[in-house]
Amino acid sequence: MQSIPATAAVSSPVALAPYKRSRGHWANVAARIVRNPLAMIAAVILLALIGIAVFAPWIMPADPFATSMFTRLKPIGTPDHFFGTDELGRDLLSRLMLGGRLSLFMGITPVLMAFVIGSGIGILAGYAGGFINTAIMRTIDVLYAFPSVLLAIALSGALGAGIVNALTSLTIVFIPQIARIAESVTTQVRRSDYVDAARASGASAFTIVRAHVLGNVLGPIFVYSTSLISVSMILASGLSFLGLGVKPPEPEWGLMLNTLRTAIYTQPWVAALPGAFIFITSISFNMLSDGLRSAMEVKQ
Repeated sequence: MQSIPATAAVSSPVALAPYKRSRGHWANVAARIVRNPLAMIAAVILLALIGIAVFAPWIMPADPFATSMFTRLKPIGTPDHFFGTDELGRDLLSRLMLGGRLSLFMGITPVLMAFVIGSGIGILAGYAGGFINTAIMRTIDVLYAFPSVLLAIALSGALGAGIVNALTSLTIVFIPQIARIAESVTTQVRRSDYVDAARASGASAFTIVRAHVLGNVLGPIFVYSTSLISVSMILASGLSFLGLGVKPPEPEWGLMLNTLRTAIYTQPWVAALPGAFIFITSISFNMLSDGLRSAMEVKQ
């Protein structure tokens, strides 16, 4: 039997493939969002609007509170007033830029507060089950039975006009919607095999919720919550339009839409500008939410 030289075995080593670390779940989600053109367009628009709103005091072309009856209701393209002026002669471009602060704040803040409160209520009800689930969810159903618009108007009318009261009303409106989603997702996770295994191993309820439940339910709840931002903006603008939200002379897109409604027959394009900003922002939030939902689906 012929032996193989040792030098031959050493001279031809087996090539090992380099170790490649797999990307995490959120890295894959981010990669899918980047490949979604509609979601990226929406993200760019929202970043631009947020940037303009944040830096508005330094980039506004004129004083948004300076009035002049000699320059009232100037059309779009007027020298020194590119977007025209409102019913009191105030520069409309400056007021739209500064008004984005309150409009975006009143659109995002109620959803953020409702996300924290509603998620806690829904996760508690979904994991506890039994009588606790029934008591919590039947109470939530009472609020959920009312249409969002009517409930927001009723709460704001009872609390009174103002930014704080409008934020409180909108938060109460969105808590039942988020709590129902949180309860449904948590109930599904609670019945999974890995939660049963953790419970059989003697893990406490707090440990199970922290280690196994939160990581699997917060993603779907967050995606659903982002879809409510556009609704929140429209409701907040509607409250300001009805005089139940932001008070004059603060610029806010819904309030500006209310004050300019009398100019719809004389300067329709000027009167429609606040509504156009509300529409563009709401559509952008919806497109970004749809892109995030698609990116988080494991099948894709």
